[in-house]
Amino acid sequence: MDLASYADLAVRLVNTQTAEGDRLGDLDALRDLLTAGPHLSGRVAKPDLEAMVQLRADLRSIFESVTAGDEDGAAEGINSLLLQHPVHPQISAHDGQRWHLHITESGSIPDRYAAGAAMGLAVYVSAEGLDRLAICHAKPCRNVFIDTSSNRSRRYCSDQCAGRAEAGVRAVSQGGPSRSDGFGQ
Repeated sequence: MDLASYADLAVRLVNTQTAEGDRLGDLDALRDLLTAGPHLSGRVAKPDLEAMVQLRADLRSIFESVTAGDEDGAAEGINSLLLQHPVHPQISAHDGQRWHLHITESGSIPDRYAAGAAMGLAVYVSAEGLDRLAICHAKPCRNVFIDTSSNRSRRYCSDQCAGRAEAGVRAVSQGGPSRSDGFGQ
């Protein structure tokens, strides 16, 4: 896994809180989330779940800062997480891959998750820019994503949200009733 792919950990965690509810409500849900990486295996307890819920809020605030145009606030959020959860990188070659960076497996599971997510975001935004961090424009969706498009034009977290938003815009432009769910408005 390259360090930039650790940024997906941030997206995966933040998106456990949706308009439909909290998908990180118990230890089983946390265990499911942790299957994202082999470096995240181990026993978890209620304090780990509480730490992950707090981390989720901290990560969401980074995406919200970018969306609000506060890049300094977003960078401060990433830097704060890097200070709270020190990263210990090491080079590794495994599974037929070339030498690449990994984050060492030390500390609690929430600390390892936070270190990976923060370092992944730091590496990604250092190379591509903070404006690549985004929140879905489709209402009521609030999922976050990393815009990997070549022209920085992605507005939706998924093809499903893009399709629903486009259908709402078409309905309104064709004289259909305005929808209360926010699509097309």
